[in-house]
Amino acid sequence: MASQDLPEAELKTPEELEQVLGTSIEKGLTTSKAQEYLARDGPNELEKPPKPTLLMLFIMQLCGFVIILLISAAIASIMVNATGPNRSDILSYTTGKAIFVIVVLNAGIAAWTEHKAGDALEALSKMTQASIYVVRDGAEVKVDVPDVVRGDVVVLGTGDVVPADMRLIEADDVKVSEMALTGEPDDVHKTAKIKAKKPGEPEKLTPENMVFSGCSVTNGKGRGIVVETGMGTRIGRIAKLIAGEAGEERKKCFCLPDNSANQTPLQANLEHLGGRIGVMAIVVCVVIFIFGVAMKRTDPSNPETAPWLYMILIAVTLAVAAIPEGIPLCVTISLSIGCKDMVKQSVLVRKLAAVETLGSASVICSDKTGTLTEGKMTMVKLWAGQVSYDVGGKGFDPTVGRITRTDGGADAGAELPVRTTLLSAILCCNTSLISVRDEETGELRYEPRGNSSEAPIVVAARKVGFAEEVAGAYPRVLEVPFSSTRKMMLTVSDVSGRSALCDGGMPLGDGAKYLAVCKGAPNFIVDYCTEFLTADGRAEPLTEAAKMGILRVVDDYSSQALRVLAVATRTMTELPFDASDENVSTDQKFQACRVGLRFVGLVASIDPDRDGVPESVEAARDAGIRVVMITGDYLKTAVAIAQNVKILQKGDDAEVCAVDCARLRPGDAYLQHDEMDKLTNSVRVFARARPEDKLEIVKSLQRQGLVTAMTGDGVNDAPALNQANIGVA
Repeated sequence: MASQDLPEAELKTPEELEQVLGTSIEKGLTTSKAQEYLARDGPNELEKPPKPTLLMLFIMQLCGFVIILLISAAIASIMVNATGPNRSDILSYTTGKAIFVIVVLNAGIAAWTEHKAGDALEALSKMTQASIYVVRDGAEVKVDVPDVVRGDVVVLGTGDVVPADMRLIEADDVKVSEMALTGEPDDVHKTAKIKAKKPGEPEKLTPENMVFSGCSVTNGKGRGIVVETGMGTRIGRIAKLIAGEAGEERKKCFCLPDNSANQTPLQANLEHLGGRIGVMAIVVCVVIFIFGVAMKRTDPSNPETAPWLYMILIAVTLAVAAIPEGIPLCVTISLSIGCKDMVKQSVLVRKLAAVETLGSASVICSDKTGTLTEGKMTMVKLWAGQVSYDVGGKGFDPTVGRITRTDGGADAGAELPVRTTLLSAILCCNTSLISVRDEETGELRYEPRGNSSEAPIVVAARKVGFAEEVAGAYPRVLEVPFSSTRKMMLTVSDVSGRSALCDGGMPLGDGAKYLAVCKGAPNFIVDYCTEFLTADGRAEPLTEAAKMGILRVVDDYSSQALRVLAVATRTMTELPFDASDENVSTDQKFQACRVGLRFVGLVASIDPDRDGVPESVEAARDAGIRVVMITGDYLKTAVAIAQNVKILQKGDDAEVCAVDCARLRPGDAYLQHDEMDKLTNSVRVFARARPEDKLEIVKSLQRQGLVTAMTGDGVNDAPALNQANIGVA
């Protein structure tokens, strides 16, 4: 029985998938049917082509045209001397031996370098875990990930790595890190519902009700039906792109792998030069042979020798002299010196020829997250008490940077609106910041544990002096997690016995026992607020004018590609619901607590650009190298980052220089080559890019005769890195 394709599984109901895949949502597959499907579809793992052995790589180095000419010249030199008068003199064979030594030495160095290079598919195969819980025969059982089949109902929890592409049928506050697929650092909220795309809504890189192989679950729990396994998954598609067209290995010389498509410009030019020299040498030698025979030239030392035999020896001798046997070794030595210089700049070169290619690059295609930017969401703005603040520092190190007033730059770490906003937000977080010492360097670094969108809040709170365990002093009595419908998270904490939220924080009022905190989308939270916190800690009514003022700040931050969260609170003398009544639902508790909120402040974060990136982009431009950003982020965010790092300059029209990658594939079919090349020739920012898009962009630039370098640090960049003339990872 052949497996059925499941296009657009995200648009099918669980019942439809249940019927198509022959499974049961409640009981899963039977053991016998799972074994049948495993035999039909094969194991749930990526196929990896056999890696060439060191001997095979060595032989491959001997198949270049220049090398073949050198080998031919060496053989011819030995044959000429073996038939000459000095055939018994071992020194007469020096030229042929020297050429053979050069050829073997050059091939050995190149083969060993490639043998030590990493396998591009190795990272993909490691993106999994050993086993996972699935429902079979009505019970949850642990099975090895390679034994997961289509139709399996998989149970997911926080920390699990998704074993295959799945359509969610249950999702309880599920968040997934899809950085492997999209390159974007933000955790993605998932739901079991079918959501149709609204007109004008930006295209999502992944459907909200699907989770994909290799992605990790960072929050919540859920269940899903496996719809694709192995090479049929999205990670499998990336593996196919890396392997090449249809995954078929091309051959040359009938049995050896053909890597001519991956030749660097230097290698291609050397092949071309060798071909021209070889053809010219052969033509000249043939002409000399013909003229010599016609003129009946004979060996002066042995006049009885036939003219044709003497002229063959002369022609071969000239051919040997014409072959530039020193080129391969000279090039290898020169590139080795270049590698040594690169090492001094902390750059590891895996292929010698890449040194020259990097110097001849005419366009650099770069991923955004983790390459142009830090890959670490960082708070840069805070707005509270109608005052704007700047947050210094980058990344997760709380010892770097401080909070200052935007107007004047005065230190604001002790100001009431700042401390109130940050502590309130901390009470509505589930993320912690831990310090880890690097085993190799001994350096201390900080890593967040939990939701990536909360990490900037935790880091900023530590910058103003709040301890890591500060939230423990405010016992949590209720938590309503974020959902796509609520657009916010709500917690209720016990603040009994406190007159103020914290030292230097807002007053809580007489008899306050509980503090409700809402954190989420500003436009939703503002609608539930009736008052706002002033700079001196008072509560003022939130008029329509004040509300519009807050939303203008939100729009301003959003225009700078900042991710904005609003924080609001409500003090209560008692809980607005019966905590002992088990019939009160979470939604009912949420609705009871969210009324009459006090707007406290806004926090705005961004993935900041790396130090030195703008200067590097300008240096590349001054050298005549074009820099192109290809990212999975939204167009607006991509444009803002491109402007920050100087890829887009003042005066550039963002509508012309930046495009959504949906324009490359209208109707899911890529543009014709001429149309694609015309677009990529002028665009410098590509947003919402899939791995396939990055690959097609690189191919288009190469069709235009450009030497293309690709930089990236994610698996989603691997196909483009593999295709580019030089990949920098």
